[in-house]
Amino acid sequence: MSIFITYKGTVYPWHCDHMGHMNVMWYVGKFDEATWHVFARIALTPSRLREGERGMAAVQQNITYKRELIAGDIVEIESRILEVREKVLRFSHEMRNAETGEVAALCELTGVYMDRRLRKSCAFPDEIRKMAEALLSEEDITRRPDSTSR
Repeated sequence: MSIFITYKGTVYPWHCDHMGHMNVMWYVGKFDEATWHVFARIALTPSRLREGERGMAAVQQNITYKRELIAGDIVEIESRILEVREKVLRFSHEMRNAETGEVAALCELTGVYMDRRLRKSCAFPDEIRKMAEALLSEEDITRRPDSTSR
């Protein structure tokens, strides 16, 4: 299963709440940014979605918080595709403190490919589905070399 980096960023002081750690809304935001990179990896780019009057609708999102992130922490998200069906894509994100390697949060999402005009689900084009399926079986060659020691 191919694992690829989809986000790199920093926790800023304004991301933190009264407890001194990154607020949940920012975890969701960073996972959302990573999601767009997952989509781009299988050619579901914003321009393609706009031009084809298509979209992706999130129908389920589960987040598990493991470790706090605080202002100044450097964040990386690695993602993988878990399942591809005719109209459905299921994928996951793993957010890490890039300095320590500790997993801060996990997110699993299910998205449905949509016809924006009809407001109904529709089948992925064959090329998109094939690209996503290829990532299910692709060797883990895009992951950081040091990640196996974690």
